[in-house]
Amino acid sequence: MTRAAISAFRTYVVEAAHPVEVRADGSTDLVRWLTARLGRPITVPALRAHGFRLMGGRLLPAGDEPAAMLMYDDDRGTRLTLYSRAGPTGGRCVFRHARADDVAAFSWIDTGMSHVVTARTDEARLLRVAEAVDAQVAGKREGAR
Repeated sequence: MTRAAISAFRTYVVEAAHPVEVRADGSTDLVRWLTARLGRPITVPALRAHGFRLMGGRLLPAGDEPAAMLMYDDDRGTRLTLYSRAGPTGGRCVFRHARADDVAAFSWIDTGMSHVVTARTDEARLLRVAEAVDAQVAGKREGAR
């Protein structure tokens, strides 16, 4: 899954005109659409405290299943993606770090969803973002119970 997330990152972050299918100003429609397609609730984490704002998102193929990709950017033009798809039900997997040349990623699994945060940034900054995403996704899930 991490390889697929890094590949999607490399494909779409270079796009100037169409980096996302649905822009952030349509985030309500984006969440509804991705949730329906994945069959699992999708949360759009707020990452402004880490300097990133939502650009929008898109639906991607992930083998026989769909995946959701949300894209963020900061004031320096650094782009970050959150790639999510249905994963093993139950349980939790700790963060795993991966690097492919200049692209860093943190992946984890939690309660039926797999997530990968990817960016061209340092490991410490990306880990803080991954922890914030995880906390917000977990909080949304617990609040929905």
